Amino acid sequence: MRKFIFLIFVLLSCVTVYAGESWGVYFPKNGGRPETNATAEHLAQFDTYFVGNENEKVLYMTFDAGYDNGYTARILDTLKKHEVRAAFFLVGTYIRDYPELTKRMVDEGHIVANHTMSHPDMSKISDFDSFAKELSRVEELYKELIGKDIPKFYRPPRGIYSETNLKHAKQLGYTTVFWTTAYKDWEVNNQPSKEEAFSKLMPRTHPGSVILLHNVSKTNADIMDELLTRYKELGYTFKDIYHLTGK
Repeated sequence: MRKFIFLIFVLLSCVTVYAGESWGVYFPKNGGRPETNATAEHLAQFDTYFVGNENEKVLYMTFDAGYDNGYTARILDTLKKHEVRAAFFLVGTYIRDYPELTKRMVDEGHIVANHTMSHPDMSKISDFDSFAKELSRVEELYKELIGKDIPKFYRPPRGIYSETNLKHAKQLGYTTVFWTTAYKDWEVNNQPSKEEAFSKLMPRTHPGSVILLHNVSKTNADIMDELLTRYKELGYTFKDIYHLTGK
């Protein structure tokens, strides 16, 4: 049931432009920086980022995780092989239900970041205390498990947000991180083929890409080694989101 509910939450995420204040990207040409429904300059006032330096061939690997579907360990194995440090935006229930995988992420140098406790539509939460509770419950679980404070990076579920949310996150000391590169990878019973995945990901990758993938995807686990290899062959290097945000 938990998996079914989470799939409903993510069903419309990633590359669709929503009505209202929701993150969306449009890819006008292969290998170029996409158009977005908010500019980097506008979002900077809220300590919000979605893209790196377009003159620097650097990629930022990020994963959203609400539950485990048996593929996270394989993804971590491949990241370790390629010495790539990623950011895993975890729903609080993931930390609670998969403590060993969460600890492994931290132990292997990845950033575990805040994806809220229950994966709600955050744009519907305008009250500061209610907003803060969604993030603070994740903070508590992380500190209980790891013994340290969680890195202050936040990603709104499904990319749905309001400027009030961004202000609240900044007030709580968080940097919000969106993305520029993604594809429809989250439907576990309708996974894209390897060819479909590469046909989406490679043309959408550009210097400074923040790449969003989902850990529940079998396809992602299957292609990860080749994907990272192809990126390296194209001259890309990988850095973590501390570099993206200058923190």
